[in-house]
Amino acid sequence: MKRVFGVRKDKEPSASIQDASDRINKRGDNVDEKLRKLDAELIRYKEQIKKTRPGPAQEAIKARAMRILKQKRVYEGQRDMLYSQMFNLDQAKGLKDAQQTEQKSGQSSRSFFSTLFGIGCLPHER
Repeated sequence: MKRVFGVRKDKEPSASIQDASDRINKRGDNVDEKLRKLDAELIRYKEQIKKTRPGPAQEAIKARAMRILKQKRVYEGQRDMLYSQMFNLDQAKGLKDAQQTEQKSGQSSRSFFSTLFGIGCLPHER
């Protein structure tokens, strides 16, 4: 049977919220680095435009600068999307922490009242 159907693969552990947040943060840092490089390139093109005389050479430099600006806008959109995803993950993490805190407080209050009932410290009803 193993030859026909194969052997079941072990499941890998699912990623935690912290792992996903770390990956998104790393990707955001990569996008920020690309944006810094594009900014440096734009500054270089700006200096070249100032130095060249008006004409076809200056227009070619302007066209390259416009392509860089478009790339920069795309990367900024990706960065904003990544930061919004990271914000959502942080919110989910906070929600999960709040849920765990609520569960622990419910367990502690139950154990507190069971202890009080056990030793007879609660006031009796009249």
